[in-house]
Parts: sequence; C-alpha cells; structure tokens
Amino acid sequence: MAQDSTSPVKTTKALDDYVLLGRSGLRVSPLCLGAMTFGESWGLGATKEESKKVFDLYYEKGGNFFDTSCNYNFGDSERFLGDYVSDKRSDVSLVENLDESLKRLNMSYVDILYVHIFEYRTPIEEMMRSLDDVVRSGKVLYVAASDIPSWAFTRGNTIAELRGWSPFIGLQARYNLLDRTSEFDLQPACAELGAGIIPWGIIADGFLTGKYTKESTIDVKSGYRNQAIAGHFKHEQNWKILDEVVAISKEINRSPVQVSLNWIQQKPGVTSPLIGARTVSQLEENLKSLEFKLTPEQMKRLDDVSQPTGREVPFPYSMTDSFDVFIGKNMQVPNKFASIVNTYNYGRLF
Repeated sequence: MAQDSTSPVKTTKALDDYVLLGRSGLRVSPLCLGAMTFGESWGLGATKEESKKVFDLYYEKGGNFFDTSCNYNFGDSERFLGDYVSDKRSDVSLVENLDESLKRLNMSYVDILYVHIFEYRTPIEEMMRSLDDVVRSGKVLYVAASDIPSWAFTRGNTIAELRGWSPFIGLQARYNLLDRTSEFDLQPACAELGAGIIPWGIIADGFLTGKYTKESTIDVKSGYRNQAIAGHFKHEQNWKILDEVVAISKEINRSPVQVSLNWIQQKPGVTSPLIGARTVSQLEENLKSLEFKLTPEQMKRLDDVSQPTGREVPFPYSMTDSFDVFIGKNMQVPNKFASIVNTYNYGRLF
C-alpha cells in the first residue's frame, strides 16, 4: 500500500540522537559522514568550498561522527577537515591514522583510531600492544578496525581482554543489499564482543541509487567506481534486488538511496552507517533516511530478495538450516545472534 505523501512525516531519528559505539562510552551520530569525498585528487570528490558546505550541513544538524584517513586525496581530506573543525573540536568525533594525521588536523588527540585493512604481516599481539600504547599516550581515546577478517578481529579483542589492553570497540565493513557476507562471520563476532558496526558501501558504488538500467553504458576505463558498477551489472540477482528497492521507494515516496540506508540502519549490531556526499543535495538525501522506518513487511521483502543462497553461503553456515533436524526444534538462541536465527529460521530468540 502506498504511503500518503501528504501525511506528516514522523522523524524516528536525528543526527543528534546519539548512540553508543559498541561497549564504549563514545556517543556518536546515527550516520557517520565519510570525508573521502573531501578533495579532488582521486577524481571522486569535491572542492574545498563544496566540501565545507557538506560539512556545515552535517554539523548544523547535530552530526559529530566523521571518518577520514591519511590516504584520502593524498592528505587533502585531513587538511580540509582539520580546517573545518578547528573551532569545534570538543563537539565532534574523528576517525583516522595518527601522528602525521594529528599534524594535518591540528589536533592533540582523536577519539577513534582505526586499523585500516589487516595486512597479514604484523603479529596480532604486537598490533594490539601498539594500539594500547597510543591509547595510554593520550593521543587516542578508543581503537577500532576496518576491513579485517573476523578471526583476526576476534583474536585481537581476546588478547586485549586477557592482558587488560584497549579492545576494538567498532568495526567498519562493506555491507549492503548486494553484499551481505558480513552477516556470516563479522556480524556475529561483533555481537559476541559487543563491538558496534559501521557499514560502508551501502549503496553498492551507486548501483542502488536507481539511476542505472540494464541498457546503461559504463566506461570501465574511467575509474574504480565504474569498474565496480559494471561488475554489479553482470549478476541478474542484483537487478532483482534493485527492482524491489525501487518498488518500495515508490510505494513510500522515498528515494532508493533512502530505502537502502534505512534497511541497513535496522540490521542487528549496526551503529552508524558510513555515508559519503560530494554535494549538499546528496547529504540532504542521505539524512532523510532518518525520517522514516521501513515496516517489518518491507524489511522482509528486501531480506528475501537479497538473501545469499547456494554457493554464496560458506561452510559451516551452509549447515545451519539443518540444525532443527540434528539439534532440535525451537532451541533458545541469544538475541545477539538474531541475524543467524532470522536468516536460517532456526530456533527462537531470548
């Protein structure tokens, strides 16, 4: 049933409806603003002036959670963001690398330091000890991880717990309607460890904006994003997912971007989806995803059409749908593992 477009919109969340990240005491906005688009060196972003407009709108709405890196646009992202927050430091949370980043940002500390990509060379105990050292130095309040295997994330936090070091309080991971692989290992790991999830890539490189059709022409030589979108074109299931997103967006008078964002906001363990915007209008569209809540029926439609099947389900999760037969029906499962229970229709939550 279509929603009456003239009925008043009840805002369910706002950027200043702060949430705690994992088991920490860090209060952050329900949407995190990614600053990879601050700067034009990579060909994906905006000028300093346009980026400032995006920052100002997010900040004026109560936003306090920003994500940057020493690599983004060869340091321009940090330099721009440092200028923007220079007189607002006590009001915002930042995510970045450290010493050189602190210089570019003109700050003495950051709230969260991310280990950005696990590279399989540094021993995990050495990594966790080093992270604890920077927390004790006062340059960092909390540590988190991005793009890391669940076994490394879990081992890191287990070592930290046993030795009294600072654990990871959050995890950034690719997570969207086209790619739900995080639900198999990373999401349950975060549930067990009490870590918050900050998903990125929510609109699948732009595929879920609804602006593409099967007849669209993509220049794969023009950059990474176009190459990624062209890859999404190859799978018929992705078009079925997009059709459902577009159908729901028309029913409720919302954009496909807002539907995709709202879906991810309701997934277990998600704290603050990471959004990116080159323009003020893009940011405004993203923020409107906080103004409504998809119904359980709409969530189920999206869950069903995007459900990983067959070879997409890795072992041992490919056995989970047989648990009722081998272990017993209606087994009680802790609520923190809702993603497993709901995915495989196994047991009941308590």
